[in-house]
Amino acid sequence: MTAAKRANVTLKDVATAVGISQSAVSMALSDHPRISETTKEAVRAAAARLGYVPNSAGRALRAGRSTSIAVVVPNTGQHVFGHPYFMHLLVGVTAEANARDAALMVSTNPDETHGVAAYERVLRSQAASGAIIASASISDRNVNRMVEAALPVVLVGRFVHLPHAASVGIDEIAGAAAITRHLVEDHGLTRIAHISGPLDHQTAVDRYEGFRGALAASGRPCTHTLAVGDFSEESGRAAARQVLDSMTDLQAIFAANDEMAYGAMLEIRSRGLRIPEDIALAGYDDFGVSRLTTPGITTIHVPAEALGRKAADILFDLLDGTAPDPVHTVLPFDLVIRESCGPHSG
Repeated sequence: MTAAKRANVTLKDVATAVGISQSAVSMALSDHPRISETTKEAVRAAAARLGYVPNSAGRALRAGRSTSIAVVVPNTGQHVFGHPYFMHLLVGVTAEANARDAALMVSTNPDETHGVAAYERVLRSQAASGAIIASASISDRNVNRMVEAALPVVLVGRFVHLPHAASVGIDEIAGAAAITRHLVEDHGLTRIAHISGPLDHQTAVDRYEGFRGALAASGRPCTHTLAVGDFSEESGRAAARQVLDSMTDLQAIFAANDEMAYGAMLEIRSRGLRIPEDIALAGYDDFGVSRLTTPGITTIHVPAEALGRKAADILFDLLDGTAPDPVHTVLPFDLVIRESCGPHSG
């Protein structure tokens, strides 16, 4: 077998040949005591037969040498470094990388028309030993390419079409349901508009699903309308304008993130309406703006920094061959009640 062909043989190929998981193959090759000698011999034989070359990054980690990882965000750098979610996420990833003496590269797109650049930079350069992918859309086929490549990958968020890929996130459906129940059950609001994020992103889909599900489960005669934004303040204001014009006797607006909620707040006030006396308001994320407004915005606290730490932790375990079979790791969220929905005893 040529050197080029050997380089294309992956851990998955060895695992398939032996009939065990990739993590078991990694542990067998590193002589882990949890793996039986019979299995270790079978793995070594398959690796030799296929010409498998162990990942140099994993060897470097086990030897205490530094390696490099990438955070891939298929958006422009201006969007990434100007958005609080990504900054919190990067703080978490950086903390874990620093603890492992690993270098970190952030790969973004140069502009809106170069949707492949962030991925290609990592795949072609081979500068990173593994990658964390954040904020990819449901239809982004490049995510599949990254997962199917030999490069270890951890996804931030839920990707239902990639159930075997390692990923980390929160239960967005449950989070949106919690805030919707608060509006309906604690405040008696039944005419509610939802401003979603772009519905080609699973996060936006899940938050909308949680909202609708909670309304249906409330047992009350609830009415809702939907306007789609793009998670920006400007789109939140435009969406609020749409729902205020189209839904009579609107009682509340639930925006899928705090920036859109703030945009909605500006539109509500421009019409001489009061929050929460005339229109109640809720957001999602709790990255800063929701604490600074008057009134403060009721929201779901997303632990973005913890998500970054956990994604990096899982990636380093994949590189080291000590990760369990890839699963979707779910971190907890918190409902943060502020004044934008009205008086509340809790």
